[in-house]
Amino acid sequence: MEIIDAHQHLWQLARPECQWPTSDLTPIYRDFSAADFNAVSGPVGVSGSVLVQSQPCAADTEYLLQQAEVNAGVGAVVGWADLAAPESPRCIAQLARHRKLRGLRPMLQCIAEPDWIIRPAQAPGLEAMITARLSLDALISSRHLGAIRQLAARYPELNIIIDHGAKPNIAEGQWGDWYEPLAALAAQANVSCKLSGLITEAATSAELTQTGRYIEALWRLFGPDRLLWGSDWPVLNLQSDYPSWLTFCRQWLNANAPEAEAAVLAGNAKRLYRIQ
Repeated sequence: MEIIDAHQHLWQLARPECQWPTSDLTPIYRDFSAADFNAVSGPVGVSGSVLVQSQPCAADTEYLLQQAEVNAGVGAVVGWADLAAPESPRCIAQLARHRKLRGLRPMLQCIAEPDWIIRPAQAPGLEAMITARLSLDALISSRHLGAIRQLAARYPELNIIIDHGAKPNIAEGQWGDWYEPLAALAAQANVSCKLSGLITEAATSAELTQTGRYIEALWRLFGPDRLLWGSDWPVLNLQSDYPSWLTFCRQWLNANAPEAEAAVLAGNAKRLYRIQ
């Protein structure tokens, strides 16, 4: 069965724009290359990926696009652009000329104002994204869900993909104030969600089974056509490893929704990110 990893990162610590990860994050405080990714993903049957930005900097986007050019397995790149900049429409149009750029991620979790994305200053950049057919990856937590719902209603043509299930605080058992606004957001047809990043929201040394309730919720809300599997590698290494996370998700799908396995593991990513 074809598998497309809808969320992976690459970085080089020596690059000037690389400000994260920091040295306290020992398991991931080193360079991660495309060869490293292929070494962990290839043996478990992953044939392609979506390469996602990790630094809020245009230089990081250029680096990822360069990596995509020389790595055939990278089917799409989600980069970064300053949506608040007056020149953002021009910059976005220029970025969109790259044959593998398929989305932008403004790293909303790092912005103090939860409604930043729906403020008037961001409108020209968002409209430029729609014109260029670029998706918006939403790196958010529960505090942003209301604003993203407004965004989705305001721009029904904008393809919005929620990263990491909106990062529920699994370690503290967060539920209602995550699930209820996420359910309201999921009612918007232009919103999809990644089955990724959940284990890193659990307590230290937590078992993967602790994510099961949250996987079930994401499945219930987004269903077979709007859920995409991703690893969030190498951030995943903080709590688990690549084969374990993939195996656990496949086992869950086989037990609960075997008919949707092909879509969640590859088909939805190919369609939503226009991977050829």
